[in-house]
Amino acid sequence: MQTRRGFLQSTMAAAIASSASGCGWTLGEIKTTPSTRFSSDTLYIYTWAGYTDRDLLERFTQETGLRVVADVFDSNEAMLARIQAGGAGAYSIIYPSEYMVQKMVALGLLAELDHTLIVGLEDLFPKFQNPDYDPNSTYSVPLSWGTTGLIYNSRLLSNSPEDWEDLWTYQDQLNRRLTLLNDVREVMGASLRRLGYSYNSTNPREINQAYQELVKLRGAIASFTTDAWRPQMIVGDLLLAMCYSSDAAEVMPENEDLEYITPVSGSSLWIDTLVIPKSAPNPEGAYQWINFMLRPDIATQIVERLSFATPSLVAYRQLPQELREDPALFPPESVIANSETVSPLPPEITALFDRYWTRLTSG
Repeated sequence: MQTRRGFLQSTMAAAIASSASGCGWTLGEIKTTPSTRFSSDTLYIYTWAGYTDRDLLERFTQETGLRVVADVFDSNEAMLARIQAGGAGAYSIIYPSEYMVQKMVALGLLAELDHTLIVGLEDLFPKFQNPDYDPNSTYSVPLSWGTTGLIYNSRLLSNSPEDWEDLWTYQDQLNRRLTLLNDVREVMGASLRRLGYSYNSTNPREINQAYQELVKLRGAIASFTTDAWRPQMIVGDLLLAMCYSSDAAEVMPENEDLEYITPVSGSSLWIDTLVIPKSAPNPEGAYQWINFMLRPDIATQIVERLSFATPSLVAYRQLPQELREDPALFPPESVIANSETVSPLPPEITALFDRYWTRLTSG
């Protein structure tokens, strides 16, 4: 099952690998086959597609002398499966999302961070310095964050959406020109939130009710996709798509009619992090990478080039006003206060979600 930030990774990998050819550093011949050869002058990282680019890695290599080999995963679950299958010693930096940090800590996979070796934690927004999913940032450092919401064509859609409820209210108009994420927790979570429940509900009655509401909407949904909505939205084939704020921020410049909102009833607040596995082959290089990514000048470049919101308050203040006021990147505090991070669920509840998801997506 594909989950958040499930890019078309082979396409992305080919594009980045092509741009890196001929350089004195390596972007790891970005691949899904894990790296197995190690060197003290190399940093092996396991990351989402789209989280690095040539300029970023070239600068790190120039400043540290370390080349970077990056393997790419397309879901937190795929990453964890690889690590549990013997890949824990293959990487010095991994990029799990907030709920996966909790799972990896519980499984004993992560090293406690030595904060005396990290520069920049004090630059973070206060809400990121002591997150619920990792108190006192014991095992992880936040790298990027955002919300889940709706991107829509304001010219073609006669009613501008404000909340999840509008998907049901205007489903006749949206008929077959609406896509939802290919992510069980996000889609079920949106339906739960619409009903006034938590994204992380463990109540079987509430979960069943959320599923039944999605069944009513099913006929209007063109597809469940995390990424393929982009070209369709740009050319106007779709009216509305459920998406991640970072993806919306990247796509909206391609069509002036596109707008993004975070539903007023609340949504998910996602955070991607940097962690060091216990068996990291180059922990010294890992701390260099963390410090590099926390630097305000680097963090501002990530926002500008890769369209990810930074958790660094210092970097945020250095951004152009246009970016600071972009609600797709930096939603207002009222939206953040009404959103939740996705938390791990008990196995029996996870199985219940998955059963409903199979029925919904195969119907």
